[in-house]
Amino acid sequence: MASVLPSKIAIITGSARGIGKAIASRLARDGFKVVLNDIPANQKLLDDAVKELKLSTKNSNIIGITADVSDRKQVESMVNQAIKDLNAPLGVMVANAGISLIKKIVDSTDEEIDLLFKVNFKGAINCYTAAAKVMIDQGEGGSIIGACSIAGHRGMDSLGVYCATKFALKGLTQSSALEWACHNIRVNTYCPGIVATDMWEKIDNDLNAMNNKPKGSAMESYSNTIPLGRNSRPQDMEGLVSFLASDNSAYITGQAINVDGGMVMN
Repeated sequence: MASVLPSKIAIITGSARGIGKAIASRLARDGFKVVLNDIPANQKLLDDAVKELKLSTKNSNIIGITADVSDRKQVESMVNQAIKDLNAPLGVMVANAGISLIKKIVDSTDEEIDLLFKVNFKGAINCYTAAAKVMIDQGEGGSIIGACSIAGHRGMDSLGVYCATKFALKGLTQSSALEWACHNIRVNTYCPGIVATDMWEKIDNDLNAMNNKPKGSAMESYSNTIPLGRNSRPQDMEGLVSFLASDNSAYITGQAINVDGGMVMN
């Protein structure tokens, strides 16, 4: 178990399934009071995840709150509700929610570009700032963790707009780390590679459709470049996030850390 301050709240956005759900499970096992979050359209998925994690982690301090991270007021309301319902200070914000787009840059519409930046970048800003304001007022520091990507380290064909949102998130993370270090608030990101999630299944399907290739071809092509020889699982992220959420990482801030089996080294 990671070294944590007991009875603090950890909020994980986009956590009804996939990587977010795995992270929520780990932080619940670490002893945090955990808030799972997803959009209202995923209410049932969210409710089911809360029930499942309460049983599997034996932690009763788990709740679900729906909110659209691209809406600043909804994010601020989520944070305030979490503190009220769980009667504890906010210790960790994991801005995990995100979406993808598989398209050549010249074919991407204004609407698609705006939506991707609204969710992936503005959503992160909203989560970062809502958490930071509360943590500054509390005067106890905290850990803010974003979901970047290997696409935040290098450009990728047909993922140009998605890459741009992740490069922007990395810059936001570094600047936030500088601004909030005086409040003992650490800001870092984890950078997944090829992960067995619904998002990567969609990426695979869209890339194969674009290139007229059979299902699984794009995933296989990317997988062949991974030195450790396998695709990632959602659970591969949870150990790093547990570490970044804990006191064990008290001297780490402003970092974008790859969890990709060695696919991108920098």
